[in-house]
Amino acid sequence: MFDYDNSPMSALVSLSALPSDRFAAFAALKTELAARAEASRVEVAGKVLSSGIEALDAALAGGYARGTIVALEGGSGRTAIAARLLAQATVRGLAAVIDAGDLFPPALARSGVRLDRLLVVPARTPIGIARAVDILLRSRAFSVVLMPAVALRTQVWARLAGLAQKAGALVLALGVCASAELAAFAATRLRCVLDRVLVSGAGGVFARLVGYDVRAHVLKHRYGRPGGSALVRAIDRGDGALVRERAVAPAGLRAVAGG
Repeated sequence: MFDYDNSPMSALVSLSALPSDRFAAFAALKTELAARAEASRVEVAGKVLSSGIEALDAALAGGYARGTIVALEGGSGRTAIAARLLAQATVRGLAAVIDAGDLFPPALARSGVRLDRLLVVPARTPIGIARAVDILLRSRAFSVVLMPAVALRTQVWARLAGLAQKAGALVLALGVCASAELAAFAATRLRCVLDRVLVSGAGGVFARLVGYDVRAHVLKHRYGRPGGSALVRAIDRGDGALVRERAVAPAGLRAVAGG
């Protein structure tokens, strides 16, 4: 099994240190392998998994590409978007979640996730999380694996990306901001920005927060065009009360207003 603590990849010899004839042979081999990898990525890109959100699927040219890592970044909203994906994945297949201690299964069930088709794996440390994802991907039993976007070395993200591609599975990494290593290996990056809040009941301090609208911006898309966005609504309509919208000022404007 891959040694996450002492990867031998750091001991590889630089190609520039090889004799000229061997250097040329390795360079040709590298070019051929890169071409094969690109061909396999194009093939995987044709197989997408719907996000469960029509507007987001349109921004992603059909959905998330299977066999890739997706970084879902930002504050409010990323969990709701992830729950929609899990609901879509558990309609006919299995999904897995790495729980770092903040998972709330009833909320997932309300989003349509079939809990009987969801495997929850507890893991707290970055190495423990990476090992759990490694095992899940090698099992090839899960179409989606949800994990926290923890800090991992380049070699680890490279291995997880390779395993995801071989398994045809989607790895969704959730965090406030992707590290440089995750950003490099993620085929898609989405950033969630709070757009407006939804309230019901009496006005003022007696209003009750029932949901919010989030703008999901496509920062990176290996198989499509970045720069698109989708408005995603997460709302609890439990009591059927009238819902009012309240816009959220951009962070810069709030800072100015606050002095």
